[in-house]
Amino acid sequence: MTPELMESGARAREAHEARLAPQGSSGGSASFGRRLGTEPDFAHGVALYLDDITVSFDGFKALNRLSLAIDVGELRCIIGPNGAGKTTMMDVITGKTRPDAGRLSFGSNIDLLRLREPEIVQAGIGRKFQKPTVYEELSVFENLELALAADRRARAALWSRLSGVQLDRIAEVLQLIHLLPQAQRTAGLLSHGQKQWLEIGMLLVQDPKLLLLDEPVAGMTDDETERTAELFLSLEGRHSLVVVEHDMKFVAQLTEGRKKVTVLHEGAVLAEGRLGDVQANEQVIEVYLGR
Repeated sequence: MTPELMESGARAREAHEARLAPQGSSGGSASFGRRLGTEPDFAHGVALYLDDITVSFDGFKALNRLSLAIDVGELRCIIGPNGAGKTTMMDVITGKTRPDAGRLSFGSNIDLLRLREPEIVQAGIGRKFQKPTVYEELSVFENLELALAADRRARAALWSRLSGVQLDRIAEVLQLIHLLPQAQRTAGLLSHGQKQWLEIGMLLVQDPKLLLLDEPVAGMTDDETERTAELFLSLEGRHSLVVVEHDMKFVAQLTEGRKKVTVLHEGAVLAEGRLGDVQANEQVIEVYLGR
């Protein structure tokens, strides 16, 4: 890696951290980071629990006593019309938005409402936004290297040498996200779908316990969508995944006719169950799917 690329990467990361850090914080990324000293306790089998979460904006209830539980290793799809509260729910889980009322726990022992955004990331929760945010002037490999070393200052991380274990981890993730042949390619030259995969990879190198994925296949080709479904299914069990999506064909691929789907409407759970049952629900048809 050249000194120019190192400087460029350092500046890119500093700008990225400044953009994602909450106001008043002393720094740190809202997407990647080291673990807290306390590990979440998943002995009861629940990874994430929302209990009566309410969020109001100028009198409008974006979330209205929302209760939801995600099991350890579960892949859960969340669907619903625009304005149903899906993005607000993710904002609450990641600490970007503070609820007016309710409880939110990660495992049985971590109260997420007591943590700041970087601390929630450190606890093991990673979020993928709709629009991919990668360092376009750096290579695919360098993007993953930065994400892996995100608990240190960017400049130090860029000058450090990766261990064999770290190199193996990056190679494993490159294989998972279908970008191993593109490892040395400049990220800005990737297709939209490949950039989405790269950002998912930047989360995976940190080995999060819970992944929040907001419309991950928006703008992808049919082939890229198919590969993304394969990727998520391969992660199921090793990670808990919450996928917010409007593409019902993609949801069908992920749920395989048997997994639970949650429908949100007006900030609360409207229906929950297998996709076929949800699609036949008269209320869901009325407010979301249409006839």
